[in-house]
Amino acid sequence: MTKIAYVYLIASVFLFTSCREQTYPVQTSKIEVEAPFKMPAITVPDFNKCEQFDITNFGAVKGNKELNSKAISDAISEANKIGGGIVVIPEGEWITKTIHLKSNVNLHLNKGSVLLFSEAPEDYLPAVNTTWEGMECYNYSPLIYAYQCKNIAITGQGKLKAKMDVWETWFPRPEPHMNSLKRLYNLASYNKPVEERQMVNDSAHFRPQFIQFNRSRNILLEGISIENSPFWTIHPYLSKDVVIRNLNVYAHGHNNDGVDPEMSENVLIENCVFDQGDDAIAIKSGRNQDAWRLNTPSKNIVMRNCTMKNGHQLVAIGSELSGGIENVFVDNCNVIEGAKMFHLVFIKTNERRGGYVKNIFVENIKAGKIANGVLGIETDVVYQWRDLVPTIERRLTPISDVYLKNVSATETEYLSKIFGQAELPIENVFLKNVSVDNILKEKHIHENVINFMEN
Repeated sequence: MTKIAYVYLIASVFLFTSCREQTYPVQTSKIEVEAPFKMPAITVPDFNKCEQFDITNFGAVKGNKELNSKAISDAISEANKIGGGIVVIPEGEWITKTIHLKSNVNLHLNKGSVLLFSEAPEDYLPAVNTTWEGMECYNYSPLIYAYQCKNIAITGQGKLKAKMDVWETWFPRPEPHMNSLKRLYNLASYNKPVEERQMVNDSAHFRPQFIQFNRSRNILLEGISIENSPFWTIHPYLSKDVVIRNLNVYAHGHNNDGVDPEMSENVLIENCVFDQGDDAIAIKSGRNQDAWRLNTPSKNIVMRNCTMKNGHQLVAIGSELSGGIENVFVDNCNVIEGAKMFHLVFIKTNERRGGYVKNIFVENIKAGKIANGVLGIETDVVYQWRDLVPTIERRLTPISDVYLKNVSATETEYLSKIFGQAELPIENVFLKNVSVDNILKEKHIHENVINFMEN
């Protein structure tokens, strides 16, 4: 090699290395959260110095579902390969199939962008390891799915939207669907391997979640809007360190909860607007034998500064709570006048669940007319399952240490309804400065409660 060629080679290597040094892997930062219990700092990913991957550079074309799905997948793989990257969805509408995130990837939706998810169930196959109402199974992939990922985000000012043409026809629960529910219940109750619980067939019609983070950690959702959902909208499952903020969520279909943290810990939900067909936030921890096997409570969950336009409850706890739920803080939230809501706080379980509920704090809440009451706690909520399947193992749920402070509503049937069980009463319920302008029936309707205090 000549001296000139050698110098040229060295210069080229230096130039290439210098260019790559401008691309940084994803970093992390800590968010401190104040709560009435010891709340660990939450670790979230920071993509500020990461390289961007525009999906049009990978072949995305507006209106072409196949090309867009492949382009998004390829961009995610490339960002993951270099240790951290931002997959950019440009302005405009982009139809796609399921999206599977990978570690160290931020899916970023530019202002004016819409990711429109296909209504075709086959676009969410092959089946993945997921859940249905607290039981693990293999089912259609969530529209956005992350499994065993670390440092992931969905951010931006764009919109995620589900086409509902087919999913809406799956909302009813005819006999074939109920038979599939019974089958899954029995598979889970007798601890059959999850791989044997294949629930995709012509009649089960188990709708997928919109977004599921499954066994993942260091998760950020920020800024985006979500419209429509086949099932639960945002589902952190067996996940840790989750921040959900500045979202606008609208989903009025069947079972369209806003956020369902399940067997997850260190979760912050803040500055969001929820307009739901079901609960705004529903905290869960698995069902029966499955959750007893996994033995992972939901804990350290804070929801603050949120607005509810509609939803069955501001915060629901259960009924899938068999892994236990503790350390929940809901603060400074507003339910707008005219919202259709049953309770502000509703804790529900039954004799099949086991688990426990403790350390629930709800403060500084304002609401208009609420259909039922401010607080409901019931221990015999079984819904369609009461006569569908038998109780295989009976375990009651200890419920204690529930605190409501500075909560107001304009009209309810009652302020609180608390139904414990004679053999396991509910303990330590404290209401301070909780008021309703017009109570239509009794103020408090209680059975089997120990140490209820109001001032």
